[in-house]
Amino acid sequence: MKPVYIMVGGFLGAGKTSTIARLARHYMGQGKKVGIVTNDQTTDLVDTQSLRSQGFDVGEVAGSCFCCNFDALTSTVEHLGEGQLPDIILAEPVGSCTDLVATVIRPLTEVYGVPLDIAPYGVILKPSHGLRILRGEATSGFSPKANYIFRKQIEEADFVVINRIDELSAADVNELQSLIEAEYPGRPVLRCSAKTGDGFSALVETLELRGQFGQRMMEVDYDIYAEGEAELGWLNSQVLVESSATFELDAFLMALIRRLHSRLVDANAEAAHLKVIGLCDASYAVANLVSNTTGPELSLASGTRTTTANVVVNARVAIDPAILEAMVREELATVCSTFEATQKVVSLQSFRPGRPVPTHRIL
Repeated sequence: MKPVYIMVGGFLGAGKTSTIARLARHYMGQGKKVGIVTNDQTTDLVDTQSLRSQGFDVGEVAGSCFCCNFDALTSTVEHLGEGQLPDIILAEPVGSCTDLVATVIRPLTEVYGVPLDIAPYGVILKPSHGLRILRGEATSGFSPKANYIFRKQIEEADFVVINRIDELSAADVNELQSLIEAEYPGRPVLRCSAKTGDGFSALVETLELRGQFGQRMMEVDYDIYAEGEAELGWLNSQVLVESSATFELDAFLMALIRRLHSRLVDANAEAAHLKVIGLCDASYAVANLVSNTTGPELSLASGTRTTTANVVVNARVAIDPAILEAMVREELATVCSTFEATQKVVSLQSFRPGRPVPTHRIL
């Protein structure tokens, strides 16, 4: 049997990592070997840390997207599973990437020498921005160039998953589905919650389909694409937090992400995704902010008190990265002071993504 390659796309904050984790547990429950490949423009990725903390076999393509470093993708896949390819390969591309059918899926079938069973390509829709963008509202939170990327992701999908249905009204879900079907006809629309598992069986059944999938060729204006990505400031950081007394890990993360959310709202800087993970010997916790309007949430509680934590912050925000870096440094210092803790910055990178230059583009 050929290894099954499942790539789960979608915009920043759509819920790709949670979906991949649930898929991994499902396939492992069937006795299959599962490997996961995460992707980011730089190192210190929350998704990698989170998935590894859950016991998954995870490889990372860091420093560039799958499409711009295709060889790193295939090399990472080959190093999963201790020398033998897993039964299931789950891949999570960068949330600001599009044109993945032409630059990843087609090259895997036509250039890469290892036979893979390519599953239908699904894109997870992010409701918090999706409704505003698909309605054509001027207040979507992002510029038309960033919205262009969002729309192109849906255009090339074999199917679309409306995620977070547990957080939406029935009217909003119905409107989202109607907007997708009207603008992008021919794509099945699934309704799912990666958090609760609602609708998950339909996703698994869709991924088992085979036929004319992964073949939606589309024109992409790489100038608009590059400018849309470059409007986002990216920050990845890793900080060691220590205190002489124990502190609540969950409370620390929520204090940090709430303060950052407040700063972003004041600066009129829309969050595409802000993720904070706290790791300690006993446990780990994850806090998320997927848009300024929805606000932060503790997506995974640890219930842990600790004296030491490794805190990883990933931010993708429509703001100058230098300003974003200053905000994160200032708020980390403030929260550490509040919790009577010290901090040591292990690593920190802030930047704008460069122009995407795919290794292969097969139409």
